[in-house]
Amino acid sequence: MGHGIHGIETTLLALVSLVAVLGALAQRLKVPYPIVLLLGGLALTFIPLPPQISLNISLNPHFVFLVVLPPLLFASALNTSWREFRYNLVSIAMLGVGLVAFTVFGVALVAHLFMRDFDWRVGAVLGAVVSTTDAIAVAAIARRVGMPEALLELVEGESLINDATGLLALQFTTALVVSGEAPSVFQGVEQFVWLVVGGAIAGLVVAMLISWFDRRFSTAALQTLVSLATPFSAYLLGESMHASGVLATVACGLYLGRARSDVYTTEARLDSQAIWNMLDFAINSLVFIVIGLQLPVVMRGIHPLHWDHLVGGALFVCAVVIGLRMAWVFPGGKFAYFIRRRLLGQPLSKPNPREMVVVGWSGMRGVLTLAAALSLPELTDTGQAFPHRQLLIFLAFSVILVSLVGQGLSLPALMRKLGVSESPERMDEEREARRRLLEAAIDHLEAIDTSSDDAEGEAVSVLERVYRQRLKGVTEEDQEAAKDVNLRYKRLVAEARQAERDELNRMRSQGSMHESILRELERDLDLAELRWRNPASS
Repeated sequence: MGHGIHGIETTLLALVSLVAVLGALAQRLKVPYPIVLLLGGLALTFIPLPPQISLNISLNPHFVFLVVLPPLLFASALNTSWREFRYNLVSIAMLGVGLVAFTVFGVALVAHLFMRDFDWRVGAVLGAVVSTTDAIAVAAIARRVGMPEALLELVEGESLINDATGLLALQFTTALVVSGEAPSVFQGVEQFVWLVVGGAIAGLVVAMLISWFDRRFSTAALQTLVSLATPFSAYLLGESMHASGVLATVACGLYLGRARSDVYTTEARLDSQAIWNMLDFAINSLVFIVIGLQLPVVMRGIHPLHWDHLVGGALFVCAVVIGLRMAWVFPGGKFAYFIRRRLLGQPLSKPNPREMVVVGWSGMRGVLTLAAALSLPELTDTGQAFPHRQLLIFLAFSVILVSLVGQGLSLPALMRKLGVSESPERMDEEREARRRLLEAAIDHLEAIDTSSDDAEGEAVSVLERVYRQRLKGVTEEDQEAAKDVNLRYKRLVAEARQAERDELNRMRSQGSMHESILRELERDLDLAELRWRNPASS
């Protein structure tokens, strides 16, 4: 038992060390870290390691669905704007629902062209497996390459929705192969509606309970602890209702993301954000490196096939999946525009073809695709082996590799070539929001009666000068004139804060102050520094 525990510790320590090394390499190369971690894990499968370190790790699909997926989906939903998600819901549904169905039917239609032994049912299973973009991969790569916020909200929203529709499609297509019987259209629609509605209800119930709890118990540590259990609670409740645990987690995250400003204390918001950022990066990193380590599992059982057959089939599948997505985004975008503009009356501009190309090229796959492939049953109801199971796993792995590495690496160059960048409208909107906040603060200061208190008047005068200087920095006509003053002001603030840190370290080395006092002062300096790291905050 002890030997087994030590073996697990050694393996985990090796993985964490690899994540640190490869993460640092990704930062130096300025490449999205999921790509470097995936390739690093892939390379490790060819390197002989000491017997004490075993990286022969088999990715358990149940572990992915129950342990890995809920916190990552919750973290992504928590940071998703409910306003933008609701505004873009039609476009998100066209990708998250329509594109999934289009991919399943498209792959089923051409399955026999790249693998002659495939019939349309096995092709439909493959289409369902590769139909979902991965929320982990999309968020990690799209943010790193500087995708415009409007497009990022679209592809992130898609990845949050299509997890449920893709898993439903996998359930139906797998039933075709296992039992040989297809569910009726009515059964399919009924189950899909319940998955969506039941999942949303489960997520909202958990979110409301958590909000009620957080409003009454405002201890930061307690609120943070409860937030860590929240995604698992929502997921398990959704699954226990035979609805979508994925959508339950997403609905819960969207609700709490909108409500946390009211229910969380300041300390809880800061602490939970730090903890969730750390967990998100840690789980993401381990997931991507483990995906790379799955090559021996993927290759198991397909040795009778020739490499040219395997590679050719894999490239064909990747081309089909990417082609189907590119073929869908243009008519789908126009149809969504018609509904949103003509039927819903949204003030929307026509779809930009260049932006549509970027959306089409952003269909990265990740751990959910591989977990879906590994979850395929080994036997059918007749006791025969599930047809081409190992080949389906290999093809799914190939789609992950090509989409994550190929599309992920080429996405920045494609965006530069097409001239797709953040729109000036969003920057204007941010500037307007900052202006309104600063003017509200100035109005409040001006309304303070300081006639009977000279100290109060002096404090208000100093603070009002600071706010008016910041207001100049976000007012378009005064921005250039205030730029030099703001830069000098920020430089002086940084120098003054560094002087404070030097004195703090001097007191610590001398032992002249209690350590708890020094830690509290250091926290104040850290919070002030985070405040000034944002260039728009001056």
